[in-house]
Amino acid sequence: MTTTATAAAPRGDAFADRALALGVRRIFTAYEDVISDGGVDAPTAIRQASAVAVVRNPWIGEGPLADLTEATAEVAPIVAKLLSDRLLAALGGADRVEAFGKAAVVGLDGEIEHAGALIHTPYFGNLLREFLEGTSIICFSDTRADAGGDLRVPLWHKTAAATRSHYQSLDVHLADAPHRDEIAVIAVASSGPRPHPRIGDRTTDVPVTSDILKGIEA
Repeated sequence: MTTTATAAAPRGDAFADRALALGVRRIFTAYEDVISDGGVDAPTAIRQASAVAVVRNPWIGEGPLADLTEATAEVAPIVAKLLSDRLLAALGGADRVEAFGKAAVVGLDGEIEHAGALIHTPYFGNLLREFLEGTSIICFSDTRADAGGDLRVPLWHKTAAATRSHYQSLDVHLADAPHRDEIAVIAVASSGPRPHPRIGDRTTDVPVTSDILKGIEA
């Protein structure tokens, strides 16, 4: 089952009003419940959700050496709060979040560094991690692209990044975003691992080195 919702930034609370003032044009969320894979039901349905905020790029026209700090500190925390709230609503609370990830797509008039400024600093990452009750570094994707594309966003375990069962990805469609002077900021979360994880983990791996290739002819 897949359900999506698309809306302009909501009004009526301080964070939403601040988002509008900062140039947030759209916020949209989507989720899907993974019920089976390979013809076999998962032990429990796994919900994967994405939340996207489309915001005006505050650095358009400032040049490649412009300082990004002031606008980052102003915009990123608000976006982190808005996206976290929507992920928590979709999954049913922080205790239901097992894996997370983040991404940004900057419009064609911006720089890759503009995308990084909104997701790779503590103003975004620390808040997203706190709200979703994680401790891991958040895996990510960032790029520059025209509106209307898709982005595959990686996720891993929110407290144990090396937990191989939770390595997964979620495809996010960016309808009408980002415009050339915008940035689409994305946060994703999952309530569980892949449906049937069975490739072991670092705690169960046998020692493997290049010695296993000895004796194999080219």
